[in-house]
Amino acid sequence: MKIESIMTSKVVTVKMDDSLRHTRSLFNKYKFHHLLVVEGRKLVGIVSDRDLLRELSPFLGKISSQPRDLAIFNKRVHQIMSHKPITVKKEEEAKDSCRLLLEHNISCLPVIDSQGNVEGIVTWRDIFNVLLGEKK
Repeated sequence: MKIESIMTSKVVTVKMDDSLRHTRSLFNKYKFHHLLVVEGRKLVGIVSDRDLLRELSPFLGKISSQPRDLAIFNKRVHQIMSHKPITVKKEEEAKDSCRLLLEHNISCLPVIDSQGNVEGIVTWRDIFNVLLGEKK
């Protein structure tokens, strides 16, 4: 089975200079766990909801919240994203993506073409859905 048959081709992307406020709003809106960071259509990084959560103050939304707690939202995606993500091509075998996820202890793989343009994303959930017969 090829990655092309299990990947999600509609991805939500952000730019390197997008604010973390914008990034958080996308995570809240789409309920994704990963956003691909692009320049044009070229993949330059990835930011996860966990990357964002690590940056947020535990005092946000509390009475003890300070202006510095809100200042985090002025940071930019490039300040917290993972650079040089591990990627796959849609022609590759799906089982190889499973190995990469396990070997690198990651939960998604951006799918790119030979020029580095984003074509989709494959996550462990996509793989499980195919195995369970819930995604075709």
